[in-house]
Amino acid sequence: MSFSHLGLSDKVLSAIEAAGYKSPTPIQDQAIPHVLARRDVLGIAQTGTGKTAAFTLPMLTLLESGRARARMPRTLILEPTRELAAQVEDSFIKYGANHKLNVALIIGGVSFGDQDAKLTRGVDVLIATPGRLLDHFERGKLLLTGIEVLVIDEADRMLDMGFIPDIERICRMVPFTRQTLFFSATMPPEIQRLVDTFLHNPVRVEVSRPATAATTITQQLVAAGRESYEKREILRGLIRGAENLKNAIIFCNRKSEVAQLHRSLVKHGFSAVALHGDMDQTARMSALDQFRKGDAQLLIASDVAARGLDIPDVSHVFNFDVPHHPDDYVHRIGRTGRAGRSGTAITIVAPIDSKSLDAIEKLTGQKIAWASEPVRAGDDDAADTGGRGGNRRRGGRGGRGREGRDGSDRRPRREPAAAQAAPHDEARTETESKTAQSKPQSKPQSRNQSSPRAQKSNDEPADMSHMPAFLLRPIPARAP
Repeated sequence: MSFSHLGLSDKVLSAIEAAGYKSPTPIQDQAIPHVLARRDVLGIAQTGTGKTAAFTLPMLTLLESGRARARMPRTLILEPTRELAAQVEDSFIKYGANHKLNVALIIGGVSFGDQDAKLTRGVDVLIATPGRLLDHFERGKLLLTGIEVLVIDEADRMLDMGFIPDIERICRMVPFTRQTLFFSATMPPEIQRLVDTFLHNPVRVEVSRPATAATTITQQLVAAGRESYEKREILRGLIRGAENLKNAIIFCNRKSEVAQLHRSLVKHGFSAVALHGDMDQTARMSALDQFRKGDAQLLIASDVAARGLDIPDVSHVFNFDVPHHPDDYVHRIGRTGRAGRSGTAITIVAPIDSKSLDAIEKLTGQKIAWASEPVRAGDDDAADTGGRGGNRRRGGRGGRGREGRDGSDRRPRREPAAAQAAPHDEARTETESKTAQSKPQSKPQSRNQSSPRAQKSNDEPADMSHMPAFLLRPIPARAP
């Protein structure tokens, strides 16, 4: 099966052949004819299936007629991150080599002046992140009344990043008659509500069950302790012992963990670069270029890189942290095993990750094999790592958590009051015996007739731990 039967123009087919592609992927085969027919499309497919070309190729065919006007783009593509937006721009440049189209990239981290100049000349394809697009609109530099095709890519990632209110606002700013192409790897209820509101009788193209991983990916779990330094040691061993490791993406949950892990791997002699949201645009693009070109073997990233990045030949993915949201797991491991290639995804699991792991297995509908004995949160033997801080469950440096020195899940008990007061009670007993010899016997008899509390104190030694030590010193008996 070739691209020729899909209805694409000769210019587009020529560019596809020059790029070396012979046959369309399932999502491309099903979506492209409906896009060319001007239908709204809801595309659901796992990452690495060619979703970008599924809307790029037919849009190039549709844009061959007509021309853009100043500050009024003809088509708009919304992406959640700068990297994805830059990737889509590269696709239009590659497949639109035979077209004379103006393509503008509107993202943060770049000066407004250069972007304003492009918009003023007229834009056929505007690729933008929601925040920067609204900035230009509010400054009066952009009009959205000429939009013919609106593409919302990686919609579930938009939801995770809090862009849904911006997406709703943008959808109300574009013409009601526009064509809407909506692509996502998962379909949570919030995304379904967005589809029901802004798409008109869409064609649903679903090439796989939502939130499933490609069958070409070998998934494994590796047990680890709860401390970061233990996980870093395990990760280094996994990298050194991995078979056929060409390159790898390592995902962390926090940006601070990305920076710390990057420093650690570089210190141990690994070729690694970092990518997270606090880096400026120049540094982010430089890190990606080094990884793509093979100058760096390892890319340590937060989830900013988990969605849709086109790095086609990644052999391994390591999850240094189990993701908090199960959907993120699907997108992370989707960076490997792309375009029919085989890949390996290894997740390091600490004892506290059991709930997150259960959610992932429930979402994907499959059990993930353990490469080592699983570690459970209640298993003291597995959680006891023997290193510094290995016995601490909570409480930080002082070890004042719920776990005692022996590893049991309870607070260290205080010594009984009687045992604490033993030295003082001996002194008290000696004093009472001397005093009893020098005083009449009526005193002890009256003492025995005192309150029940006093009677009980005769049976059990009193707790003197609250009294000052000088009051508990033995008092020599006076001579009669």
